[in-house]
Amino acid sequence: MSLPGDIDMHFMREALALAAHARDSEDEIPVGALVVDARGEVIGRGWNRNIGEHDPSAHAEIVAMRQAGRAVGNHRLVGATLYVTLEPCPMCAMALIHGRLARVVFGAFDPKTGAAGSVFDLLGDPRHNHRVEVAGGVLGDEAGAMLTAYFRAKRGRPVPPGSGAD
Repeated sequence: MSLPGDIDMHFMREALALAAHARDSEDEIPVGALVVDARGEVIGRGWNRNIGEHDPSAHAEIVAMRQAGRAVGNHRLVGATLYVTLEPCPMCAMALIHGRLARVVFGAFDPKTGAAGSVFDLLGDPRHNHRVEVAGGVLGDEAGAMLTAYFRAKRGRPVPPGSGAD
């Protein structure tokens, strides 16, 4: 994978701000996502809403893609890039494929359910009729620290200073 460019870093910082909003305002797992069209304009934003909406499909990626689809008036998001703070799970990876997004840029790798190369490689599977370009690890340490701090706090474990809980 290539080094992230300034544009990827810029949009990942915005995704991290959405993740912090999920954590701080809604007590949701801190994952944020945004969809950027081929012109570089944000057309969808989302953060995890599973808990508050009682919806197992309300992952940040799905929320952002739903908003983007409404913005463009189409279920296909051709040429768009999804920025998300955590590697997509299988459900979200398949939504990326069905939505025909061009790229996904993610922060932290997910060693349990990651579907963009960690555990599964759904996005690169040659059996699909569409491939999504993947760039992983963009601001991954920051995204991972935010998630770790959230779960440590939920479990009553000490949160190390500077771990993303601030």
